[in-house]
Amino acid sequence: MRVAISTEGSSVSLHFGRCPFFTIVDIEGGKVISKEVIDNPGHQPGFIPQFLHKKGVECIVCGGMGSRAVGLFEEMGIQTIVGVRGEVDEVIEELQRGTLKGGESLCKPGSGKGYGLEKTECDHPQ
Repeated sequence: MRVAISTEGSSVSLHFGRCPFFTIVDIEGGKVISKEVIDNPGHQPGFIPQFLHKKGVECIVCGGMGSRAVGLFEEMGIQTIVGVRGEVDEVIEELQRGTLKGGESLCKPGSGKGYGLEKTECDHPQ
C-alpha cells in the first residue's frame, strides 16, 4: 500500500493542505519497501488529491482535512485517515502493524479557505 503522510518537520502536519511536505511510504507485508519526502505542490482547491492520485497513493494520513478534500480523495478511491498526531516514523510503525487509528479532523470546517477564520488560522488543539 502506498501512503502519503502530511509532514511538517518530523511530525504529522495538522493541516494537510498547508503542510510543507508529504512523506510517501510503500508498505508491503508489514515492511517499508520505500520512503521519500516530496514537496507539497501547492494548496489549490482539488489539486493535491489529483497530484497524490497520480503518484499512486492509496491512503492519506493527516491531522486535519476539510470535508471537500475528503470527498475528492474518496472519489479517487484514496482512503483518508484524519485526526492523527505524532512523529511520522511512529505513524509509519503503526501503519506497518495495522494499528493506526484516526479520529476527528483537527481543523475547524472552512479554516483552509478562510470561512470565519483567517487562511493561516486553524483550530489545532495544542
